[in-house]
Amino acid sequence: MPEKLKVVLCWHMHQPAYYDWHNEQYQLPWTYLHGIKDYVDMAAHLEAVPNARAVVNFAPTLLVQLDDYVQQINAFLRDATPIRDPLLAAFNSHPAHTPFLSTSNEETSPLVEARLTLIDQCLRANEERLIQRFKPYQELAELAVQLKQSPKLVTYLDEQYIIDLLMWYHLAWLGETVRRSDDRVKALIEKGREFNETDRRQLLEIIGELLSEIIPRYKALAEQGQIELSVTPYAHPIMPLLLDTFSAREALPDINLSGIGCYPDGKDRVRWHMREGIKTFEQYFGFTPQGCWPSEGSVSEISVRLMEEFGIRWVASGTNVWNNSMAGQDHQSLHRPYSLANSSVRCFFRDDNLSDLIGFEFSKWHANDAVAHLVHHLENIAASQSGAQVASIILDGENAWEHYPENGYHFLSALYEKLSEHPKLELTTFSQCLNAGVAELPTIVAGSWVYGTFSTWIGSPDKNRGWEMLIEAKHVFDHVVPRLDPKTREAASRQLAICEGSDWCWWFGDYNASDTVHDFDRLYRLHLAQLYRLLGETPPDYLGHAFTYGGGSPAISGTMRKGQENEG
Repeated sequence: MPEKLKVVLCWHMHQPAYYDWHNEQYQLPWTYLHGIKDYVDMAAHLEAVPNARAVVNFAPTLLVQLDDYVQQINAFLRDATPIRDPLLAAFNSHPAHTPFLSTSNEETSPLVEARLTLIDQCLRANEERLIQRFKPYQELAELAVQLKQSPKLVTYLDEQYIIDLLMWYHLAWLGETVRRSDDRVKALIEKGREFNETDRRQLLEIIGELLSEIIPRYKALAEQGQIELSVTPYAHPIMPLLLDTFSAREALPDINLSGIGCYPDGKDRVRWHMREGIKTFEQYFGFTPQGCWPSEGSVSEISVRLMEEFGIRWVASGTNVWNNSMAGQDHQSLHRPYSLANSSVRCFFRDDNLSDLIGFEFSKWHANDAVAHLVHHLENIAASQSGAQVASIILDGENAWEHYPENGYHFLSALYEKLSEHPKLELTTFSQCLNAGVAELPTIVAGSWVYGTFSTWIGSPDKNRGWEMLIEAKHVFDHVVPRLDPKTREAASRQLAICEGSDWCWWFGDYNASDTVHDFDRLYRLHLAQLYRLLGETPPDYLGHAFTYGGGSPAISGTMRKGQENEG
């Protein structure tokens, strides 16, 4: 009987650092919103199919923020300690818009500006899947559109409108498994309107419970052997670019790097991110990870060999990195582990076609048809590809599902059930495939899972400007940090790590949506300014001004990319 094709589903859970230490406030709510929707749903789907297997990768900055939200909500419920996320704080504010009060806009009153900001926050949801699904929420959203066209009308709004909109925003963002299983949530949805103080506190309690259960649920799944948990370097940096900025030319020889020098002491910074990432992982899960999903699947020969220092046994990247690295090597299969000569680290490569079907196409299909189509592809790989051992399906574990009906409930349920019982396919983890037909990798051409290049993070004017600001700050850091006391030095090093994260340059550029570019441009500058303050330096004047504006309309709101540049 032929050996089954091993199939690895790897879900990457990631959020950057949204907390602004200078203003002592979360600037964006995506950590807790994805927590109550996508992280709880994925755990529930795995729990529902005990024979299913998967790899789940958590970015350390996400783990830290999830824990912080749990502590904040518990402290508020226990002794009314203020919550430092304005959207969550609105649950217990009177009036609800109080956390958003500001006098920075001279053209509108503080009340109008605060209410408009809160209303805008409560419309940041997929219109088709989250807003239109619930009639009361849809009606509130339709009125909000009219209010935004005539802002002064906001002054005359009844407070109940704001409260109901706030409640429905969070009810819509709850995971589908929560809506189906929690009687308290069912009752709130049934009530539909005129939510009172008790309702508001109850929903906040539910949010706190869901967030507090995330890490323990995944830890339990790992202890049962159902999932493998892996790690990412601490603040999600593009390690090859820190190690050698000019490695971007390996896949794109003509990329524009004018004005950018090599990142100073990049190897020390990569080691810091790996050391702190593993330390954070061990703090929350209680064991040492065997595998690493390098931020954005970004690898180079230097970065992969560096993983041996940390006991990492596997890494993964994208199809085009494999294509570039295997140039001239015929009759080899993408679907197997590889290793560099004299390296103990196994390299797995994402099947871009299968992964992107889940990320971008199957949300438009009937769930059973989508799963059948995916299974058929896997059957063909098993039957027709010589040397095929492991099919790696790797993608963002949080941003795709709001584009699916009912947060991907039917698709994920069918996916795990069909794959776990298939006679010719075996759901497994990367650590279970380390010796499954290993082939030699002649080299690694530096690149990421996005197009096999680093063009998403460097090479355009706005992205290069982001790097210039970071490198300038790093030079100041290197000059000042030897004089700092140990506590301040550690705080500055952690703040530098946040600034080194990949998320900022991901968004810089005119092809992304303006609102999101504005958010991440502003947050990046806030983080850099805080680094200068920790170093005892005055932040440069340019950090007070936007430098990238966006204006595009990317697929999946820009939160995801396809692996292949020529696909849509």
